[in-house]
Amino acid sequence: MKNPKFYFLPLMLTAGAVFSQAEAKNQIYSLSSPGNVNTITITAGDTLKYSVESKDGKVVDNVAIAMLTDKGNWGIKPRISKARRSVVNETFSPVVPLKHSTITDNCNVLTLTTPDGYAVEFRAYDNGVAHRFVGTKEGSIDVTNEIYDVTFAPSNVAHIQPTNSFRTSYENPYVHMALSDWTSDKDMATLPVLIEETPSNYVLLSESNLIDYPAMFMKGNGNGSFSAIFPPEPLKWEDSSDRSVRFTEEAPYIARTDSKRDFPWRFMAIGTPADIVEQTFEVQLGGRNTLADTSWIKPGTVSWEWWNGAMPYGEDVDFESGYNLDTYKYFIDFASKYGINYIIMDEGWAKDTRDPFTPNPKVDVHELIRYGNEKGVGIILWLPWLTVEKNFDLFKTFSDWGVKGIKIDFMDRSDQWMVNFYERVLEEAARNNLLIDMHGAFKPAGLEQRYPNLLSYEGVLGMEQMGGCRPDNSLYLPFIRNAVGPMDYTPGAMISMQPECYRSARPNSASIGTRAYQMALFVIFESGIQMLADNPTMYYRNPECTEFISSVPVTWDETKVLEAKPGEYIIVAKRKGDDWYIGAITNGAQKHREFNINLDFLNGNHEYSMTSFEDGVNAHQQAMDFRRKESKVNSSTVLPVKLARNGGWTAVIKY
Repeated sequence: MKNPKFYFLPLMLTAGAVFSQAEAKNQIYSLSSPGNVNTITITAGDTLKYSVESKDGKVVDNVAIAMLTDKGNWGIKPRISKARRSVVNETFSPVVPLKHSTITDNCNVLTLTTPDGYAVEFRAYDNGVAHRFVGTKEGSIDVTNEIYDVTFAPSNVAHIQPTNSFRTSYENPYVHMALSDWTSDKDMATLPVLIEETPSNYVLLSESNLIDYPAMFMKGNGNGSFSAIFPPEPLKWEDSSDRSVRFTEEAPYIARTDSKRDFPWRFMAIGTPADIVEQTFEVQLGGRNTLADTSWIKPGTVSWEWWNGAMPYGEDVDFESGYNLDTYKYFIDFASKYGINYIIMDEGWAKDTRDPFTPNPKVDVHELIRYGNEKGVGIILWLPWLTVEKNFDLFKTFSDWGVKGIKIDFMDRSDQWMVNFYERVLEEAARNNLLIDMHGAFKPAGLEQRYPNLLSYEGVLGMEQMGGCRPDNSLYLPFIRNAVGPMDYTPGAMISMQPECYRSARPNSASIGTRAYQMALFVIFESGIQMLADNPTMYYRNPECTEFISSVPVTWDETKVLEAKPGEYIIVAKRKGDDWYIGAITNGAQKHREFNINLDFLNGNHEYSMTSFEDGVNAHQQAMDFRRKESKVNSSTVLPVKLARNGGWTAVIKY
């Protein structure tokens, strides 16, 4: 990680400094969710604070919120002039539905307005709460800091992705500690943050509708509380490579923006592990589609050459493999055979990474685009973000060439400038009917809802990290990172190993976890473009596995979590039309785990055909061991499922 340091703001005020003022007379407001499951109690006194109580008891206490600006401090000694109550109850359909094709957004709303240029909006849902500041006066404003101090019981466990710098690839493994142990001398955390209050009750904190504003990080205070911290706005920089810059001047503010605007939502999803996975707050609060025409946006599967070293081999390969025309045509032929929508051409397709207009002559991009069109396979090209920024006319050029999308890499930042870069990219890409996959990217925060041509984000400890990617960490992803939006994990390994015998290097890339585990990831992990990361040669040698994973949808009509425990196991059923898919994975803590899956979600009047893949009897040692089975099931069927350590189970159920 480059430049491992904090960028503290010269004018940053701490919560303690602001909140030490004399107490004002308290005004207290209460807001309950539609089903009276959660209640927010807001106190407007010396500071603006709120607590959340569920029907099972206190969730969080004394959440302090404020915005410190050059036009005054919002939320400090707030003067409430109006309290307006309203209801949101709408149903909508995301352009790229990753959990549900129809989502209901239903909550009770309380908006507290002040005469000082701002209001604060609170929302109470049956499965969580949210708040945001709303600027009400015209003009420009410098936000020097935002206060968001959250307090739980010190014994609650925090599941966080640590970072010692705002410059981060968002690929560190999760760490797990009591909140009392998360102190100021430890690393800060990226969002989302998952708090375990009890084994059956969790709180997921993140943000949405992030526009013209930096992403939020959290810093532990060692007493059960943690506080927001933000990267300052960079003012000047110089190139340090083809994909990175060195800051030479930073602003004394985190955002300079319009004063009359909605600021980002801060939300808490509350409930069981299954509730955390199924919730859709990032989608509900992220804004709605801004594009007039989305007919050209085609989510789908992708064959990718980087992870496997672009090295197909065998009797049908009569050319020298590598980053060349023949190899890419071989990838296109493979994609066409299995109905895979795209291939990604990663670093190496261009003659120089700084020049997006001159292809590598060994590759011949134009011939590959023509050949792909003939075979029904689109081309997605990789570029570093700095090259994109310096060549914004490339979007039209790529569209004219016939390219379908761009994979943009190594942003590794989330300050206001970089957040705005994402939006500028999506706007220009949409004008030219180009899909985008963001790598080296911060977590989803609503942008892909407003610009659904953004099909996925990376910023995850995924399979490209080879032996660093382990089920023990990946079993947290459905509950944290993937719980807030699409995640480009790049699954699909056909060489599977248990961790104690793991050996891998490109072109013989391998994964930790059983074969059935790898296959189940295609059902469990959500992404608008889902990679098949392995070598076509390996897929041809495992046709039964390839036929299954290449046919798993990437968008869904319905998602049901059947069993779940963060870090240990998850079983999910997803519906596409009349077909159901089930995926189950577990970590390495036990030799085996056994479950009974009730299929009562099926239509009770039908018999279905099920094709399943399960861990073989020796998969706990030889991770390649799996079994494929065919059977008949119906709504009264109870399936016994046995998972090996680091194992999986997956199935498709068709009427």
